[in-house]
Amino acid sequence: MTKPPPLPPTSPEPHASDNPSTPHIPITLLQPSHRRRGPSVRPARLYRAFRSVFRSLPILTPATCRLHGPLHRGSSASTDGHIHGAARTTGTLFGYRKARVTLAFQDNPRSLPLLLLELAVPTAKFMQELGSSGLLRVALECEKKAADKTKLLEEPAWTAFVNGRSIGYATRRDPTENDLLVMQLLHAVSMGAGVLPNEDPVDGELTYMRAHFDRVVGSRDSETFYMLNPDGNSGPELTIFFVRI
Repeated sequence: MTKPPPLPPTSPEPHASDNPSTPHIPITLLQPSHRRRGPSVRPARLYRAFRSVFRSLPILTPATCRLHGPLHRGSSASTDGHIHGAARTTGTLFGYRKARVTLAFQDNPRSLPLLLLELAVPTAKFMQELGSSGLLRVALECEKKAADKTKLLEEPAWTAFVNGRSIGYATRRDPTENDLLVMQLLHAVSMGAGVLPNEDPVDGELTYMRAHFDRVVGSRDSETFYMLNPDGNSGPELTIFFVRI
């Protein structure tokens, strides 16, 4: 895995993405694909009961979708944990320690983000919870409006829950120059975690975690991203649910 170069200094703002740096390297990321992101493999009736499921503790995942460890592999998962019929994407969590954590999904590490979300929780707190509990279920809920043809992942705002606990909100936004610079610096990293040093002591180091995710489309109002660990190794489990109700 290639070690990414350090980030250039940024101005001392509480939220780094509000005042992006001018990139010192060219952005060579490619446009994301517009193909359909995998078949609908979840029964539509499961969606109707989804809200009550993800708010309960613990949140139970069907056996066919438990990806880590041989005892949790169902008939829909291959030997590497990949769900049959799901679309493989690259997911990256990143942010400065005290700034809000950002979640980006890409077709692959060399493409522009197809979705970028900002969660109302500090990066350090989110990473700490993921590392300590080893099991995070992030549920993002938005209101379904009559005659609204907005695609699910293009919804601008969500109510966010982590393991059934409300954390406020999540917002979809266009990538800033600083976001694109992070993606460019990590373009050779397929999976892993670390920090990108920053010369500005106010912002400090930028933490990132990158992994493969399986994207499962349940209906036009529900999608799920399952994080995959390399080689089936045990490690943090992260599942991100999107639902419109």
